[in-house]
Amino acid sequence: MARYLALRALQALWVLWAAFTLSFVVLYLLPADPVSIAADGAGAGTPVDKAAIAELQARYGLDRPLWEQYWTALGHAVRGDLGHSIVTGQPVTDAIGDALPATLQLTGTALLLAVLGGVSLAFAATYIRRPWLRGALAALPSLGVSVPTFWTGLLLLQLFSFHWRLAPAFGGHGFAGTVLPALTLALPIGAVIAQVLTAGLETTWRQPFVDVALAKGGSRWWVQLTHVLRPASVPAFTIAGVLVGNMLAGSVVVETVFARQGVGRLTQTAVLAQDIPVVQGVVLLTSAVFVSVNLAVDLIYPLLDPRIAARSRGGADESEHTTADAAEEAIIRA
Repeated sequence: MARYLALRALQALWVLWAAFTLSFVVLYLLPADPVSIAADGAGAGTPVDKAAIAELQARYGLDRPLWEQYWTALGHAVRGDLGHSIVTGQPVTDAIGDALPATLQLTGTALLLAVLGGVSLAFAATYIRRPWLRGALAALPSLGVSVPTFWTGLLLLQLFSFHWRLAPAFGGHGFAGTVLPALTLALPIGAVIAQVLTAGLETTWRQPFVDVALAKGGSRWWVQLTHVLRPASVPAFTIAGVLVGNMLAGSVVVETVFARQGVGRLTQTAVLAQDIPVVQGVVLLTSAVFVSVNLAVDLIYPLLDPRIAARSRGGADESEHTTADAAEEAIIRA
């Protein structure tokens, strides 16, 4: 286990370094000048004093060679210093810290709704025996995945905010202001979880140990709840772990549609202004969340399915059954 954790920690460091380097290269390949964009804060396109631009470039180290800028930024990032925003001058860690609570509230609520909705739908689609109703429930995840997020948000706004006036349209706080954007973000994720979990439940129902449980007198409901659900949930659990990292990216659209403050809006503003330190800070945050969640998912696998723990005890090769492997299996099953 110690060797496995050390290997996963090295992989996490490699992912963070790759994300930082790729974002640095991509941002510096863009043709626009971030200092000129920041100096022209009003966006009027008026000529900016060249002396002011030179002063800003020297302040942020943008007048130095590219390799020197890279090593300086990487060294500061290793020490936890992500620099200052070119547009506002605010430390990047403070900017992300101010925006993060609203995004955590949104993504946490969305993840809860997605898991509850996806598990309930998959459970009903495999438990109900009426073929027409079972087919209709099994088709719902495909519909949920295919609907664009921004369209879902606009539809919910039209119905619940403008027509029935049950929730604030823009910038709301608390439960009333969070439920609509969380539902918008949760719908495609819950649909994927339901799709993968349905396939897992149907596959597990065909396993011999299920016949044994039924032969011992267990009801269909009890067998599905106690014997089928836990091993069948491994692929869906893997997909949920992968999608948690994508929720931060999805928050850009949702926070824009509902005019909410958060990491998504911060990212959108930073990309438009080519505010390189802020964009790199958000990229590192997203990568860290993605790596941490998937490491946690890998460690929880043996608790869900004892066969994985048995394979892990059988040899080091099996212990390297990672999230990526399980995600690939889940996609194939779905």
